[in-house]
Amino acid sequence: MIARDLIPNFLSKKLWGDRLKYGIQPVIEDPQWIEWQERQLEFYKLNQRKGIGSLVNDSGYSVMDEIDLKEKCVLEFGPGDFRHHKFWKSKPRKYIIADVHEGMMQIASSVLQKNKISFESFLIERNEKLPLSKNSVDIIVSFYSLEHLYPLENYLEEMKYYLKPDGIIVGAIPAEGGLLWALGRFLTSRQWLHKNTNIDYDKLICWEHPNYADFILKKLDQNFLRIFLKSWPLGILPILDCNLTFRFCYKNCLK
Repeated sequence: MIARDLIPNFLSKKLWGDRLKYGIQPVIEDPQWIEWQERQLEFYKLNQRKGIGSLVNDSGYSVMDEIDLKEKCVLEFGPGDFRHHKFWKSKPRKYIIADVHEGMMQIASSVLQKNKISFESFLIERNEKLPLSKNSVDIIVSFYSLEHLYPLENYLEEMKYYLKPDGIIVGAIPAEGGLLWALGRFLTSRQWLHKNTNIDYDKLICWEHPNYADFILKKLDQNFLRIFLKSWPLGILPILDCNLTFRFCYKNCLK
């Protein structure tokens, strides 16, 4: 049993969004959703890239310490500001990035150019497939993106299509749906949005994070072979309500 199953809706909607009212699919023409698209970069820069936000994000990025990228073809969905690059131990042969946000793509592209890494970029629409061949990618990297993808099953099928046999998916997700994550967000991100925007956070979080962490891990287990799963900060206790992030590695070898 987890906390969100026990907390009544009038309280839980302040922690995980009012999903009964707003659902989990964004209304693209909604003024608050449009405002969020315009303020995203500012929000992440001020809330996720310094202080406790930076510490939490780096807990997931650190998984790259354990991955050998040498001479590999790597694909990343939603590269963001490419912060995980500082944890790399080797350089890939080619890096492919795909995102729906042009500003984020520009930041990631500049990092790749600066470090002289051969890359290809695709600015895509939601649910748009990439023009890549089947079994053409050695590694798929996914940091703090699987919680955004809906319907998740479609994206995982696409990942299986791109990955070579025995290729791996590596990355991290927030402990979305857990109590510790929700309380942290209530005291930080939620307060900033209410102070600086006209966005109803009870609505936004439903659309931004349609997938809970336990659902994501279940779907990964159904589609791939788990190599490892590690939680933070309680690495020895991978319980959803007690952690903030999960970092993982899965292999594409299930039939």
